[in-house]
Amino acid sequence: MARQARLVIPSHVHHVLQRGHDGQRIFQDVEDYRSFLAWVGKAATLFGVAIHAYVLMPNHVHFMVTPMDEQGLGRMMQWVGRHYVPYFNHKYGRTGTLWQGRFKASVIDAERYFITCCRYIESNPKRCGLVEDLVEFPWSSYAHHRGLKSDLLIHDHPLYWELGNTPFEREAAYKELIEQELTEDELMQIDHAVLKGWPLASSDFQRQLEKQVNRRIGLAKRGRPQKIVASVEGVSEHAGLKQ
Repeated sequence: MARQARLVIPSHVHHVLQRGHDGQRIFQDVEDYRSFLAWVGKAATLFGVAIHAYVLMPNHVHFMVTPMDEQGLGRMMQWVGRHYVPYFNHKYGRTGTLWQGRFKASVIDAERYFITCCRYIESNPKRCGLVEDLVEFPWSSYAHHRGLKSDLLIHDHPLYWELGNTPFEREAAYKELIEQELTEDELMQIDHAVLKGWPLASSDFQRQLEKQVNRRIGLAKRGRPQKIVASVEGVSEHAGLKQ
């Protein structure tokens, strides 16, 4: 059976996940992280993709993005891979693929899930035990949203701006939100959506998307996903990927 085309819808927010092959590390030192982010920034500009949040974990990456057209997201990820993988292979004397298949993407019902997904992404280092305080982790957009530094990679989403009328109010509100741990159900829903490539959306929003793309997307029967699918492809994101 031919695999279903990845769902990318222009001007909608997408949660993107790219993992290292067989859980292997994709970053070994500071130069690797910096080089990867530099290529991501260039590719996002080239292909019209706004980046709202990100985290670079040792063996996988997450992004929250809005592509301006249907091809932009795929072209961005492909362009980054064409630059980063040869760099990484040459540096560490290896050959072959670095990624675990195609990147995964889930269209987000932004009004309902944008901030929750940002919290999911930026709290990942603490959830996986890499740091006690998220401020200690340098490879995410958390410091930007906390007002601790300006990250040129980030295009603030209007829903982030709605957290307050001033930068101080927004930053304080975001700090309070991210300090609230995500529930098991929230973690499971986000995991399930991105691993399956299905929308993270209300039923009404999903029906609107189906009309827009003229095909069924996601589960045939809408509702809360069963717990047994929270670890699709043998990995549960919130349970902690290999470091």
